Amino acid sequence: MTDICTKFLFRLTLQVGAHHVVGATPFGNRRVAPIAGGTFEGPELAGTVLPGGTDWITEDAAGAWFRINVQVPLRTHDGELLTMAYQGFRSGPPEVLAKVSRGEPVDADSYYYRVSGSFETASARLARLNTLVAVAKGWRTSVGPGYDVFEVL
Repeated sequence: MTDICTKFLFRLTLQVGAHHVVGATPFGNRRVAPIAGGTFEGPELAGTVLPGGTDWITEDAAGAWFRINVQVPLRTHDGELLTMAYQGFRSGPPEVLAKVSRGEPVDADSYYYRVSGSFETASARLARLNTLVAVAKGWRTSVGPGYDVFEVL
């Protein structure tokens, strides 16, 4: 079998704070965005995003792509704690990405925004999350990114 199948886990929305701009490094233009909160809602897993996560962003000099590296703590509605870590890319025409970065409304289909990630938890009930791979399709709003997150089966 050569097909990859997925199952919807949840929709994740993040609220990010003011970016800490590091500037042009040998690896690209770097900035760090603190994650202030958010939500995740799915058929079997839902809750809130806790403050304390970070979004490490590297942008190429031409403004055609962003590499992201995120770690975020989550709390389910019934009090279970877990973390989600993901990495990926946002790429597209520089003029579209510039609008996205300014928080202007942009059709999510006009640029590419994909990530892959994993979870970590001490919860016995959520233990299966420790060994699965997740993929997500993202978009950006004026307050932060959003993702539809899927388990790879």
